[in-house]
Amino acid sequence: MATQLESTLHISDLILQASPVVQLVMLALVLASLLSWYLIAKLHLSYKKARKGDEHFQKIFWSGAELSTLFNNAQLNSKREGLEDIFYHGIGEFYKLEKRQATPRDCIDSTERILSVGLSRDQGQLEKGLNALASIGSVAPYVGLFGTVWGIMNAFIGLAQVDQVTLATVAPGIAEALIATAIGLFAAIPAVLAFNHYTSKGEEIYSDRALFSEEMVALLQRRSVGTTQEAE
Repeated sequence: MATQLESTLHISDLILQASPVVQLVMLALVLASLLSWYLIAKLHLSYKKARKGDEHFQKIFWSGAELSTLFNNAQLNSKREGLEDIFYHGIGEFYKLEKRQATPRDCIDSTERILSVGLSRDQGQLEKGLNALASIGSVAPYVGLFGTVWGIMNAFIGLAQVDQVTLATVAPGIAEALIATAIGLFAAIPAVLAFNHYTSKGEEIYSDRALFSEEMVALLQRRSVGTTQEAE
């Protein structure tokens, strides 16, 4: 009997013999798992590119290059992003107010606001996909549990029509139902781990960009003070 039972408990057979509701749950979870891995790969590439681009721009910025030169280069780059994009909008606002002969205080305040907006905007672009990962990680186990409960319920309903209950009659239905939970966990665990990992990475990138913005504002303040003293 044990040999016969073992020969019938193949995962592929159990999936094919599952009820339509359980099969639908399994399909949804498999699709969610594929989506989570796609998002993980996309986030990995995005974060790697962002870190590399920021380091490259900071290296050029602190090499002593003129701000006007950096601004012109950024203006010509239609695909600018990260620190270069934040710098472009911030210094552009500063130059615009300087041409209008605004006070140094107004120039700095407006530039700080633009830099803050740029930080938030670029961070939102960078973290696209994190919310989906969080949703998959939190919902997938419950969807799998729903499939399991439904499968077990159907298994017990089927047992009510059997005169003699044996392991051979109980095991397939229970195993079939538990597959849904297993797939749900398979989808959820990588999504949760990736969400935590890239949330931490995103905070590091944001902190570095915010620090750069503060240093840039300090640099512009020193420039404004020097310009004011020369004018006097």
